[in-house]
Amino acid sequence: MNRFLDSLFKLQANGTNVGTEVLAGCTTFITMVYIIFVNPQMMAASGMDQGASFVGTCLAAAIACFVMGLYANWPVGMAPGMGLNAFFTYTVVGEMGYSWQIALGAVFLAGIIFVIMSVTRLRRWMLDSISLNLRIAMGAGVGLFIGFIGLKSGGIIVANGATFLSLGDFTQPQTLLAGFSFLSIAILSIRRVPGAIIIGILSVTSIAIAMGLVEFNGLIAAPPSLAPTLMQLDIVGAFDVAMISVIIAFLFVNLFDTAGTLLGVANRAGLIDEQGNAKNLDRALKADSSSSVLGAFLGCPPVTSYVESSAGVEAGGRTGLTAVVVGSLFLLAIFFSPLAAIVPAYATAGALIYVAILMLSGMEALDWSDMTEILPALVTIIMIPLSFSIANGIALGFITYVAVKFFAGKRADITLGAWFLAAIFLAKFTFL
Repeated sequence: MNRFLDSLFKLQANGTNVGTEVLAGCTTFITMVYIIFVNPQMMAASGMDQGASFVGTCLAAAIACFVMGLYANWPVGMAPGMGLNAFFTYTVVGEMGYSWQIALGAVFLAGIIFVIMSVTRLRRWMLDSISLNLRIAMGAGVGLFIGFIGLKSGGIIVANGATFLSLGDFTQPQTLLAGFSFLSIAILSIRRVPGAIIIGILSVTSIAIAMGLVEFNGLIAAPPSLAPTLMQLDIVGAFDVAMISVIIAFLFVNLFDTAGTLLGVANRAGLIDEQGNAKNLDRALKADSSSSVLGAFLGCPPVTSYVESSAGVEAGGRTGLTAVVVGSLFLLAIFFSPLAAIVPAYATAGALIYVAILMLSGMEALDWSDMTEILPALVTIIMIPLSFSIANGIALGFITYVAVKFFAGKRADITLGAWFLAAIFLAKFTFL
């Protein structure tokens, strides 16, 4: 068996072995398994069956990890993306009023475009067309969006008729537990405890059970039916002019997040060749993009590479065997649906807030010396959470970028892609 795995994943050539890869896979899984609790809750808020969404999340993550491991031979774990699931539920379905079936259709179309870009030169053209500041701003803005949802779902911020928002009531046990969830995750992470997020979520859930706030219904059971969400996407309904900005938002956030994550993991795992290029990067991108298409069939928002994979790399993961182990553990997780069903929203709120803060770390790379670069970036970062829409925040950022560059006399900085996208977004606000 060891000889077969060595030939399949080239373990010796990458300076690793089966034991190290298994340990790395377990480490990555522990750091990203929180998604099986968070994603079904968000999907349920869009009207989807929570049990089916739980199974879909586990299956989409498992299959995506297998594709990444067996096809690209990269030690990268994959699952439905944080931020994109919030955009799916609270903006596309909640604010824009589309059904979750049509929203899944938009995910599918964005995935198809991503696949086309991954197999052609469009990917490089698009990445080069968007300024680095705007790319960083998208990630930071999505982080603030996730954080806002976490604060809201945990009752830490509440609606206020006079001030629009105000601090929640910490005399309520749910709000207090949401705050404890964040602090426990943050402290455990600072102390480098593996699986800090899942430990925080399960700790708060245990406290809630002890306080009688939720009812314990067991840990293991047969998986719920996937039928309510399987193949329920409405592709025809997504062919709506108003959905263009939604599809672009799904595409861009997934594209830039994936590219950044894969390159970061490649550097840590030593997957860079003598010329400075990441080995099998094209295969990794194809695995990622095709997984988003597959996820739509299973009822999931775009599936993407997880930056938490770096934890497995730090544990020694160097090949796709790490990803295959992660996928196998996601398959086993399907049998823990009772546990996922009793985790309350305020237990996962802390995870959302913590992940949001991590996503803001990219802001340190912003170029603050050029006002024509930093202003559009800040507009994007600020307007994504304040407009409660990733699509609108990105649109306003692009329009601002083109306008500022044009009137500041830096027209040469505006790429054809930026002109094109700004025109589409301006038309959206003007005519739709």
